[in-house]
Amino acid sequence: MYVVKSPLSDANLKTVSEALQGALVDLVDLALVAKQIHWNVVGPRFRSVHLQLDEVVTLARTHSDTVAERAAALGVSPDGRAATVAVGSGIGVTPEGWVDDSTAVGALVDALGAVIVRMRERVTATAEPDPVSQDVLITITGDLEKQHWMFQAENG
Repeated sequence: MYVVKSPLSDANLKTVSEALQGALVDLVDLALVAKQIHWNVVGPRFRSVHLQLDEVVTLARTHSDTVAERAAALGVSPDGRAATVAVGSGIGVTPEGWVDDSTAVGALVDALGAVIVRMRERVTATAEPDPVSQDVLITITGDLEKQHWMFQAENG
């Protein structure tokens, strides 16, 4: 079996692989959380929040694929299995059942905020060992921060 070899040193690869794996877990969970709330949001702003949640789902899914492929390019097997995501995600508990629009927006503000904090830590951690992976994480963080701002603006 062919194994992809990274040009990074073992120490640098360990740091980068942990950052990429953590990002993958958070992004997979963010997509799941946003979709769960998307299915259950109710209230006067239903339509706009419902559609905005799908933007987050698409963003998280797209970026999770980018992160997983970056890991694979470095010879690291990405792990997006449900059990791995459940154990490793930094996102708190998602509201259960029907969720009024204000609560839904607040839950997304919290989820995005939690992921952004962890992504910024990963940006810092990858600066020296792999600027290419850092660039991927910077782009993702910028996109997440834009959504974070938009959801914060929803609740004023």
